[in-house]
Amino acid sequence: MTTANELPEKNDFIRIIIRDDLQSGKHESILTRFPPEPNGYLHIGHVKSICLNFGVAGEFDGACNLRFDDTNPTAEKQDYVDGIKEDVKWLGFDWAGDVRYASSYFDQLHAWAVQLIKQGDAYVDLQSIDEIRANRGSFTEVGKPSPQREESVEVNLARFDDMKNGKYPDGGAVLRAKIDMAHPNMNMRDPVIYRVMHAHHHQTGDDWCIYPMYDFAHPLSDALEGITHSLCTLEFEDHRPFYDWVIEKVGFDNPPNQYEFSRLNIDHTLTSKRKLKRLVDMGVVSGWDDPRMPTVAGMRRRGYTPEGLRDFCERVGITKSDGVVDHRMLEFSVRKSLEDTTARGMAVLRPLKVTITNFDEAVAKFDELKNPKTVADFDGEVLWLTQPKHPSLEVGERRIPFTKTIYIDQTDFEVVPPAGYKRLSPENPEIRLRNSYVLKVNEHKVDDAGQVVELIATIDENTLGNNPEGRKVKGVIHWVSASHGVDAVVRLYEHLLLEDDEISDVSLHEKEIIDADTDADTLWIKQHLNPNSLTICQAVVEPDLAKAAAGERFQFERESYFIADAIEHHADLPVFNQIVGLKDSFKPE
Repeated sequence: MTTANELPEKNDFIRIIIRDDLQSGKHESILTRFPPEPNGYLHIGHVKSICLNFGVAGEFDGACNLRFDDTNPTAEKQDYVDGIKEDVKWLGFDWAGDVRYASSYFDQLHAWAVQLIKQGDAYVDLQSIDEIRANRGSFTEVGKPSPQREESVEVNLARFDDMKNGKYPDGGAVLRAKIDMAHPNMNMRDPVIYRVMHAHHHQTGDDWCIYPMYDFAHPLSDALEGITHSLCTLEFEDHRPFYDWVIEKVGFDNPPNQYEFSRLNIDHTLTSKRKLKRLVDMGVVSGWDDPRMPTVAGMRRRGYTPEGLRDFCERVGITKSDGVVDHRMLEFSVRKSLEDTTARGMAVLRPLKVTITNFDEAVAKFDELKNPKTVADFDGEVLWLTQPKHPSLEVGERRIPFTKTIYIDQTDFEVVPPAGYKRLSPENPEIRLRNSYVLKVNEHKVDDAGQVVELIATIDENTLGNNPEGRKVKGVIHWVSASHGVDAVVRLYEHLLLEDDEISDVSLHEKEIIDADTDADTLWIKQHLNPNSLTICQAVVEPDLAKAAAGERFQFERESYFIADAIEHHADLPVFNQIVGLKDSFKPE
């Protein structure tokens, strides 16, 4: 069992394999790779893979390549490439040498495809994709061989050359590995390794109109680069026989080995890139960097820290057992990274006006208290309270204006309080204002609908930094000056999904030759979307918060941790995104 401040020793099965390989002399050093497809932005599931691949490389004095699996130009963009590079850097990792691309190996991959044809290990299939799919068989039925399966090497070389030269339309022909249509592993039933795609490529332009499949390009790219340990998630376990087959057929003497670990599944969290893209296309979210999105860009904009994400991945660990992680573990790690690093501030998210009727005479006497704990000065209208920005860190001070009219949060006053309520009510009219006086409510005003719109109150002039005499006041609430506070937009977040469902992409082999059912995706999203995933508050914040730089994080006292939005925040209208709550009952095991 681990406590809140401890992490398990990094002794998972992958690290054990690496240690054994180094000690046995199988490898003198290790080289891993992170191979994202640039068809979207990275999400929390990719963070686990990044931390593993770059992490073990660093731990064992090895290196990790960043290689883009850019074999599907219809779905890929340079914008995604740039975003992924930024995400990896932001998470605190760096790759070995230059960024690599599978497309850089297209000439060699094509040569190896020709080699397979000459060896009798590949053939051109003229069936449609639907026919290939139907004839592939099932777990209980063997597949049916293609009518072109036994064509001569010469015919297949000519047809493959015609594919390369653009003589077939999209879907008009594919190159398949010739293995076994009765193989119990569906991935070994003559998998497609090249297809026709008349599409512009972000790296190679219009040089090619045939593109290799992931299952063909990936193992050979690993072998070309000298990858020692190819680490991927469990859905690729059934693909490993083909990974080994293609490397063997091409003829590598020291092939890389593939090892699979469980993917990261978090409750209430969608980690299907295809469906995340659908959320963007539907306009459900503002973009890939919407703070509700589980993308690295979204989590960065929401205010999650790279330290928190790395800590979370360490706590999750590396196993071969699939499971669903409690989302509160992620929040715990993020909160842990914020506790001792963020300045404090006061923000009222649901303002309720409070008029202090004895303000002038009470505040005018503040200097008579001679309380060394309180640093303040009164300019005749405003009592400026000086407080540290953090209770224990030396990060400077802030000046808080206390005025005759202030705002408190609407939830801090109840006419008819619920059981256990410890804030203001007619029965409990006194409470301490944070960093200030004890406040007593004498009257509350309501509008025509019966909603409380204003409190009339007084302050105890002897309680600036002092406890009241002869009585005990329970509770402390935050507040903001009504005249000197700054209007702000504050965004509160809940999960995007109502249910604990998590939808994975179909296997890479399938998704690259079969169009996704976007109508089904749209229906599912509409059924499971949380209508309360975003709440926008017209808040008021203390002046120092309005001066924050974009991307600066704070703890709003008694509320949550927040970040000044990286895009929309400015001094005239501050915008803050909720990062995570202040506390939770969750304790990591």
